[in-house]
Amino acid sequence: MSSTAEPEPVVRPGWTGRFYDDFSPGDVYEHPLGRTISEADNTWFTLLTMNTSQMHFNSTYAEHSEFGRPLVVSTLTVAIAVGQSVTDLTQNAFANLGWDDIRMTAPVHAGDTLWSESLVVSKRESASRPEAGIVTVRTRTINQQGTEVCSFLRTFYVHKQGASALVDVRPRPATALTAHPAPAPARPERPRPAAARNPE
Repeated sequence: MSSTAEPEPVVRPGWTGRFYDDFSPGDVYEHPLGRTISEADNTWFTLLTMNTSQMHFNSTYAEHSEFGRPLVVSTLTVAIAVGQSVTDLTQNAFANLGWDDIRMTAPVHAGDTLWSESLVVSKRESASRPEAGIVTVRTRTINQQGTEVCSFLRTFYVHKQGASALVDVRPRPATALTAHPAPAPARPERPRPAAARNPE
């Protein structure tokens, strides 16, 4: 019976995000993940942020509006757009400096699926932080029909490649990862309790 040697493991680093050096004005990043919004998302976000507008959580009230049903709270739409962009924009950022020109250009309802994309508008060196720079992007969000529902300018501080503030905090495993895990160590047997005596 022949045995095949197990290949030597090679660690391939995952996506670590972009640094200041990687941004070029004019570049567009189509953020990869879409997000379908549920009624629960809208209700919970509204409650968590203490938003008392019944347009977001009272279906009977919203039926009498021009939309005929509840609207997704606009700050949730913005939060999803920002979250969708992190993998491409701010995974190595350490501060947001501002959001400007926020526009809500079409209604969003529970059941809509959102995607976002960002255009690099400008970048500049930081005068006070030589290992970082400042980047401004315009992000827009579209729904499943391709209709733009939101857009904004966002400016953030982002580290340069190799910045001293970048620290790898991932713990190192005590043992190597293999295709066949080592057997678990045997557990010591617990002593059995002595049989209870019947009182006389």
